[in-house]
Amino acid sequence: MSIRLDDVNKRIIHALMGDARNTSAPMIAEEVGVSPATIRNRINQLEDAGIIKGYHANVDFDAADDMLTTLYVATAPVEERARLAQQARTITGVVNVREFMAGRANLHVLAVGSDVEGVNDVARELTSLGLDIDDEKLVRTEQFQSYHPFGPAETHQQFSDYISLAGGNEVVELTVEDDAPIADMTLERAGTEGLLEDGLLVVSIEREDSVLTPTGDSKIRPGDLLTVLSRDGITERMLTVFEAKEG
Repeated sequence: MSIRLDDVNKRIIHALMGDARNTSAPMIAEEVGVSPATIRNRINQLEDAGIIKGYHANVDFDAADDMLTTLYVATAPVEERARLAQQARTITGVVNVREFMAGRANLHVLAVGSDVEGVNDVARELTSLGLDIDDEKLVRTEQFQSYHPFGPAETHQQFSDYISLAGGNEVVELTVEDDAPIADMTLERAGTEGLLEDGLLVVSIEREDSVLTPTGDSKIRPGDLLTVLSRDGITERMLTVFEAKEG
């Protein structure tokens, strides 16, 4: 699955990078201006696409138990780098491994030990794998923060929800307005009466924090948040069926 990082997805990532443990879908929804169900769906999509890979505690090992955290800067043969990185992760005490696109110093290994001998054991095992250790440093502190460009603009903004999927399909999330032509009409009837153009498909209905799978008998209500897909691109004319009638 491939998705585009639109404004809503960026704001979700920004919030979760700041404090995933204490940030709920309703909190993000209120800030961004969409429903909590949309936020939960987007988080699932970001996880399924491998953009959000996990949630990790930022642990101060020195404060926890006077443990030592050491960064090893090592060099692996380029053709062996990925394999050696995976093997380094299995060493007791290693908590993070980073690969770099470089000839030398292309692996950074972060390890924790209860004492100097403990971290030296990690160094010996890294060497036994065939890694050349170029440098090692005791880590004093490590700080994380959200990626600022994904954060809110200085003025609050309500976002229209857009998703781009692989294969050229175009998707828009929109709210059915009061007095829209499709309001209180089943999807089957809307199709029969030609309100839904060819190639336009309602793929989900979000209503009162519930996500419904549409069928022909599904009745569209004002206030529903719909995910609408078009294989040939979405035009303004296609969306008028979901908007309030003029006059």
